[in-house]
Amino acid sequence: MVVDVLSFTKITGLALADSVNPCEIAVLTMILMTILIQNPDKRKKVLYAGLAFVLSVFIAYLVYGVILIEIFKTFAGFLRENSPYVYNGLGILSMILGALNIKDFFYYKKGGFVTEMPIFLRPKVKRIIDNITSTKGAFIIGFIVTLFLLPCTMGPYIVASGLLSNLGIVKALPWLVYYNLVFVLPMIAIVLLVYFGFSRVEEVSGWKERNIKKLHLIAGVLLFLIGLGLILGWF
Repeated sequence: MVVDVLSFTKITGLALADSVNPCEIAVLTMILMTILIQNPDKRKKVLYAGLAFVLSVFIAYLVYGVILIEIFKTFAGFLRENSPYVYNGLGILSMILGALNIKDFFYYKKGGFVTEMPIFLRPKVKRIIDNITSTKGAFIIGFIVTLFLLPCTMGPYIVASGLLSNLGIVKALPWLVYYNLVFVLPMIAIVLLVYFGFSRVEEVSGWKERNIKKLHLIAGVLLFLIGLGLILGWF
């Protein structure tokens, strides 16, 4: 039971750190804005397109998680023989990612290394999103866009997949589902807030820009503490 609680703490912390990543919020607001411009009087279309995009992100990241675990399993023998080093390595990776996010709180620059989507990718993502005209399109393009999100979201996911790899795919799958549910929860909340009229897309985008440093700080502290906990044996 203790193992389950500790696993829950680690996976939840990593997922929460991933979920407040500004680049996923930025991409979602661009998609909602595109749909609203094309369908100003059809709020249901905004709802369906937004949820379709979130669903595609959830499915895509679930697949990425399975792939990562399979990669870790390929090196299962090495991992077993060197488990303390691997565990510490995952902890160090988490601390580095945390430190980079915390750095963005004090010295923010757009397109930060492994903390945000690189600047050169952003125009490409914008051109892809501009082609969304339907719920089906939002779902399909969601899969494509996740490839551009990987540089800024995969760090915590790699750590989580490494921690889950010793469980095997069958036992790890529920954890991956849980991780990705937490990961997409802020996106679901944004879609519902816009649909029910509690907030406009512009307000969400503006809030993200005003609080982008704080989002990095929250993610950074969570990642750093989890990494420190792994190294010091708190978990």
